Amino acid sequence: MIKANGRELDIDIGNQHIVVQRRYEALGAFNDLMIAVWFLIGSFFFLNDSLVESGTWLFVVGSAQLIIKPIIKLISLVHVGILHNISLKQC
Repeated sequence: MIKANGRELDIDIGNQHIVVQRRYEALGAFNDLMIAVWFLIGSFFFLNDSLVESGTWLFVVGSAQLIIKPIIKLISLVHVGILHNISLKQC
């Protein structure tokens, strides 16, 4: 429901918007945490010559997850935008 109260515009797109947005934020936060874990462990692996190759692979995994981060954000924006459009059509 859209209400115009003086200078404020109040748009209610329902609880579903908040739930969906929070799930994407949680997924993004988990992705960020895993990136940090891979790079931290990979850094320690570089201190030991026998673990350098494994450390390199951890950096590759962390770098791939850096690509995933904006993908999660874009999917979130599209999904929430669709919910917003559906909500506006129902008004």
